[in-house]
Amino acid sequence: MTILVESFWLWQFLGRLHPLIVHFPVGLLCIALLLEGISWYRQSTEFRSGITAMVWIGTISAILAAALGLILINQEDYAGKGVTIHQWSGLATMTLAILTVLALRSGRISAYRTLLLLTVVGVSVAGHFGALLTHGEDYLSSVLPFGNSPTSPGTGDTKFAFASVSTGQPLSAKQISELNVEVRSILAHNCYSCHSATKTKGELRLDKKDLIFKGGKHGAILKAGHPEDSEMIRRIMLPADDKESMPTKGKRLTEKEVALLSFWIKQGAPWPNGAEKSIYRVADLAPRLPVLPAATVDITNPIDRLVNVYFHKNKIEWKSVVDDRTYMRRVYLDIVGLLPTPEKMQVFEADTRPDKREALVKELLNRNDDYAQHWLTFWNDALRNDYSGTGYITGGRYDITKWLYGSLQKNKPYNWFVRELISPTKESAGFIKGIKWRGTINASQRTEMQAAQNVAQVLLGLNLKCASCHDSFVSDWKLADAYAFANVFADSTLEINRCDKPTGKMAGRGILYKELGTVSVDAPTEQRLRELADFLVQPKDGRLYRTLVNRIWAQLMGRGIVEPVDAMDNEPWSQDLLDWLAYDFVQNGYDIKKLIYTITTSKTYQLPSVGIKDEGVIMAPSYVFSGMVRRRLTAEQFADAVSVAFVPIYQDTSIVKMLPKTIQNEKRFARASLVKNDPFLTALGRPNRETVSTSRTSQANLLQALELTNGTTFNEALKRGAERWKTQYPTSDSLVKALYRKSLGRDPMPKEILVARKIVGSQPSVEGIEDLVWAIALHPEFQLIY
Repeated sequence: MTILVESFWLWQFLGRLHPLIVHFPVGLLCIALLLEGISWYRQSTEFRSGITAMVWIGTISAILAAALGLILINQEDYAGKGVTIHQWSGLATMTLAILTVLALRSGRISAYRTLLLLTVVGVSVAGHFGALLTHGEDYLSSVLPFGNSPTSPGTGDTKFAFASVSTGQPLSAKQISELNVEVRSILAHNCYSCHSATKTKGELRLDKKDLIFKGGKHGAILKAGHPEDSEMIRRIMLPADDKESMPTKGKRLTEKEVALLSFWIKQGAPWPNGAEKSIYRVADLAPRLPVLPAATVDITNPIDRLVNVYFHKNKIEWKSVVDDRTYMRRVYLDIVGLLPTPEKMQVFEADTRPDKREALVKELLNRNDDYAQHWLTFWNDALRNDYSGTGYITGGRYDITKWLYGSLQKNKPYNWFVRELISPTKESAGFIKGIKWRGTINASQRTEMQAAQNVAQVLLGLNLKCASCHDSFVSDWKLADAYAFANVFADSTLEINRCDKPTGKMAGRGILYKELGTVSVDAPTEQRLRELADFLVQPKDGRLYRTLVNRIWAQLMGRGIVEPVDAMDNEPWSQDLLDWLAYDFVQNGYDIKKLIYTITTSKTYQLPSVGIKDEGVIMAPSYVFSGMVRRRLTAEQFADAVSVAFVPIYQDTSIVKMLPKTIQNEKRFARASLVKNDPFLTALGRPNRETVSTSRTSQANLLQALELTNGTTFNEALKRGAERWKTQYPTSDSLVKALYRKSLGRDPMPKEILVARKIVGSQPSVEGIEDLVWAIALHPEFQLIY
């Protein structure tokens, strides 16, 4: 019995069986019970041995099914709650099958029968969700003889977002345009990877009107006005396991998408004349100043006034702002990357001034070196600057640390900051020079293309990597656009390579957004770069400044107004807030510190943090903002926090030598942002910076746990610190109290004191102090920014 059930589960997961087979577990359950009754009624040794063999084989198939299921999930593009339910129900079924065998072997018949029943239930659940993944939500209704046909081509009324029009009525020009956009969107997301200019399987292209009507090597794919006779509709309606089914990879078209294509063909497959409207969202380039909502008694900050409108729209209630201790720790870590001292915390909590939080932010922003040393990490990641690694050995990569540190320390206006990156001085040239890789590299990674990709990504929130190899499948950017922009950085004219194969065509030269200006095609490279820099930093380049304020917002709030931060054409959760911040940033002299002040003094920033377990929720288009996303300390923040609270992780001699001598000669600990990468920082999330990195994951992982448990750097620091603390604090109570104040900014609670005493002993030992510091450093209250 079990072999039948488990084989069904495996086959259905792999999408090989007809959807109606999902009904079999009910019948199989009845058969199982019947076989059980017959077996024990007849008391036949051979009959029972046969069932035992079936159970054993079924258990083995269950284990194999779970293994193959995990492989399939990791290889295919499946996501969502259904995947999780399917995965765990499959693993649960495997466990139940194993327990069934054990119960049968031990002769525990009652347990065996119960477990067999649960196994069948488990396989029914796993099989159901497996079919949902492989066949879609209509895997049953679509094949039932009495069910409604999900996509009866070209009949009835349509139910689409663009219109609700009877098929007997002609469409207006506007409706045709909107219908065309939706049809092209379906084709782009499901068909272009195989049927476009980049790849043309079966001599069929679906990216142009005349090519669609032309068809492929097997003839026409549609008959205008007759979806029921159109090969396109027949192919997309075939079962997933049919060899002629389309698309051959990825998810099946939904019922709505099939119905829309059928409706389009029924209407004669209309295609508007003239320029085609983009099927992708394209954010406005020009700046925009939205009208600020009226202030109220307790909502005066412009950010709060705009967020207040958003909260009302989404039925979100304002919460009370966080307490002084939480706010002080949060703003310290966000602006200077350090923990506040217990003395500073005590003074701040006792301060009764109504504007003490604003005063604190101003004080922190005026700590120029601490500010620069903290934000150096963010810009090193984004600008692909590091102190060692690929390219530095061969001299094909140039360090910009001294320039970058000085720019942050002096709070250089952002328009000049960008200008010096694009039209560089000798000290700032490393950003557009890129990495000269050893050996033969892909044409899309030559240094000029690296410059184009990095400028587009970091400064404009635009990913050109797809378009550097072929016409993009996720945007309107073409291969020619990417090469024209890369050619601005080139000393000689570039030949266009498609998918790393030379085309024989030479690239033009031009800026990505032609509305900003036209570079001199034949001018020397240095002049072209000056022109490009001048064009990009113009106030009318709203995209440049929206990208910057969105990045700063994401750093301070845990999630950008637009996500991902490198995809600025995506829908923001508040267009007005994004536009206002960018416009205000320009009006305030491109001052990043003023931007940070505006954000960190808002009531919105001071709301309680929001914990999110699944990072997918943060990226989801349906994300609803309700406050700062709770996040883990970065590698550098964690190292510096331990250094402030307990013992320096890095010695002064670790500081990179290219920094100003005043920094090298500081008497206090070395900030982690100023030291070369090592296994400790790597484990905690510091990237190697061979590619642009504009965000880091906040999720803990196994590598971090292993490094913090057994890593040399961390544990040697704990030992050094424990020896100092043992000498400085001879009693357990004084040591525990000092450690809690320095690390968590508060006194330990009575229960914490009791536990800490047991760890360190009545007379503190080095080992006990190490264990206590390790426990506190791994505590969420220390590791998270609340």
